[in-house]
Amino acid sequence: MRDWIGAFAVSAGGIERRVAELEAHHDDYNAIMLKVLADRFAEAFAERLHQRVRREFWGYAAEENLGAAELIAEAYRGIRPAPGYPACPDHTAKAALFRLLDAGKNADMLLTESYAMLPASSVSGFYLSHPQSGYFAVGKIGRDQLEDFARRSGMRLEEAERWLAPNL
Repeated sequence: MRDWIGAFAVSAGGIERRVAELEAHHDDYNAIMLKVLADRFAEAFAERLHQRVRREFWGYAAEENLGAAELIAEAYRGIRPAPGYPACPDHTAKAALFRLLDAGKNADMLLTESYAMLPASSVSGFYLSHPQSGYFAVGKIGRDQLEDFARRSGMRLEEAERWLAPNL
């Protein structure tokens, strides 16, 4: 059986100027609604791209035909974990991901020094296609695991402690 791993970065950005105009006119409601819609579009784009990966690009689920309820229940094969979420709590993984995808050039996306994505209405992560892949949460880690992570990632121990603080 073939197994695949991939990466993605998508954005529904480009709304910043319009949000600023709305806020300048004290139209906070529409500014917030525009941001919310952009966030939902980015998530929908990530979901649609994952569907195309499964059905077309990698083709391991070419016959997949799931309804909305099944998509929400993630009844498909494969997962798309994202840095900063429970299965991948290390936000710094976005740096390598963005370099790999050349997200600045290809999607006009940037990372802040705290690894927040700009535009804010952006989603990035990994695709794992293995039939047994599933979401999970990384729990508390021991000091030995922290030290090993710091060594393997080339971080100073203090830096690794800062990024993985919720897991210590």
